[in-house]
Amino acid sequence: MDKLDNVKTHKVTEPFLDLNCRLGEAPFWEGGGKVRFVDIVKQKLYFVDLEKGASSLTSTDLPISIGTTANVDGHDDGFVFLGKHGFGYYDKAKGTHRYIRKMWTEEEIADGKEERMRGNDGAVDSRGRYWAGAMNDPLVKEPSDEGVLFRLDPDLSLHRILSNVTIPNGISWSADDRTMYFTDSPSGQITAYDFAATTGRISNPRPFFRIPSSGPLAGGVPDGHAVDADGYLWVAIFGTGRVVRLVPDGGRDGRRAGEVVALVELPTRCVSCPGFVGEELLVTSAEEEDPDGYPESKRFQGAVFRVHVGIGGMKLHRFGGKV
Repeated sequence: MDKLDNVKTHKVTEPFLDLNCRLGEAPFWEGGGKVRFVDIVKQKLYFVDLEKGASSLTSTDLPISIGTTANVDGHDDGFVFLGKHGFGYYDKAKGTHRYIRKMWTEEEIADGKEERMRGNDGAVDSRGRYWAGAMNDPLVKEPSDEGVLFRLDPDLSLHRILSNVTIPNGISWSADDRTMYFTDSPSGQITAYDFAATTGRISNPRPFFRIPSSGPLAGGVPDGHAVDADGYLWVAIFGTGRVVRLVPDGGRDGRRAGEVVALVELPTRCVSCPGFVGEELLVTSAEEEDPDGYPESKRFQGAVFRVHVGIGGMKLHRFGGKV
């Protein structure tokens, strides 16, 4: 389906928030109409209430970059994150953060790894474990396969699940909790794994979705994603101005796994991550990487968009550890 013929399409022409983020990411629904998200490169944290509109937007300058956030059991006044140096807790009332588990060993820190790496995307599984990836910080070093997918358990033990990753992005689970999806963006692929919820073990990696060699998605890379209430993935295809809805692993209703069945068209190419807020998607974006070649994309680069898609998302789990 390279041409995406006969696919239900939602077209967005204007941003909800025209922010000019360098790298908008991690839209997270806090409840009601309240959402938070970040600009990784500008080191900003944003809050907005969709029920009140764009005028409710507030922002905070951060002393570090944050790539991903998640809510915590028993702590509605803050959230956990993976940031520049490791996993931490952010207190919303005080506007302060503290680390709860650093990523790297003393030997790796001495080798400069803490400086040249940063946190990127992540999510919490059904048992309260926080999965999140680290990559080379592009402000310090061109991304290489030095990245790692970590899993922080509720007892604060840290596990290295995958190594030799370049840009770890979207992480999510199937509706039956038996499959985990993981994206390493430069591979052009989302990989599905068998997932054992009781142990957190993943196995049997297999291609779930690949960027086609032709058509409107060609040349893009899969970025962040979210799963709807029916188990379908909504994936931002960075470099194409599209978010696609994909049939889940195993196929559904005669359609093959990874098939595109709906899409959102947006007015800037570098879309980064969708997140559900009720039956709407909130979609972040980054600055245009080729402004001379795509001046029309530059107009709304780094903006945040909202679109009604007629279905809600799966429950967002809370980190189960003591912070």
